[in-house]
Amino acid sequence: MHGSADKKMPGDPAQVFAGPIIQVDDVSKKFGSLTAVSHVSFRVDKGVLCGLVGSDGAGKTTLLRMIAGMIPPTSGSIHIAGLNGVRQRNDVKERVGYMPQRFGLYQDLTVAENLDFFMDIYGITGSERDRRRERYLGFSNLLPFLDRKAGDLSGGMKQKLGLACILVHEPQVLILDEPTNGVDPVSREEFWDILAEMKQEGMSILVSTAYMDEGQKCGMLILMHHSHVLDIATPREIQSGFPDLEEAMISRIQAVDNTDGEGSFGS
Repeated sequence: MHGSADKKMPGDPAQVFAGPIIQVDDVSKKFGSLTAVSHVSFRVDKGVLCGLVGSDGAGKTTLLRMIAGMIPPTSGSIHIAGLNGVRQRNDVKERVGYMPQRFGLYQDLTVAENLDFFMDIYGITGSERDRRRERYLGFSNLLPFLDRKAGDLSGGMKQKLGLACILVHEPQVLILDEPTNGVDPVSREEFWDILAEMKQEGMSILVSTAYMDEGQKCGMLILMHHSHVLDIATPREIQSGFPDLEEAMISRIQAVDNTDGEGSFGS
């Protein structure tokens, strides 16, 4: 990705860092007596699309919020491009694009006005502003709808606009929490086409999903259950010996629980 010149400083550690872009080491998060995430460790390299999947209430959203710098871990450490996620939180947030499950578009603003608002936040001006508007609304297929209010968009178009607003500051790391939940299949496919393009350009992407067809598109998967990581592997490795990815995951969860329940996936 090419960012604005004012953010690319010589010697910037995020630009020369050669290690994993996301590094999570023995991270736990407690809310009172509740342990939402327990001793989680993994790495995501540059240009990898990593999927986060698992049972309802597994801790996926909490983990993503910690990596995005929204909440601190109770213990353990998180590094983004070599930067400490707690001590260097402001620097990290410049390099991360985070899209929560309920992304805050302004419903009474148009498509163009929503994007302009985010470009104002990041101080994007001049010709760079025009370039990014054309680029991110262009491949989101939203240029014909510049004057349409966000509240009048379909669910799929809202999600693509949300993604465009997140991408406009051209982050190194993209963190998405079930971005296509409830979106129609065609819009889901278009959304993932955008992610594939970002991955090809070297962006590191961590995305939670409840759809196993989306899980198949990931280079690696992290399977969570009851606040723990059960497996980190490619979709093919996890599915090995099972007819599909969902059956493989349910079997793995049942083995941990030692129950005959069906299991479910979600946030």
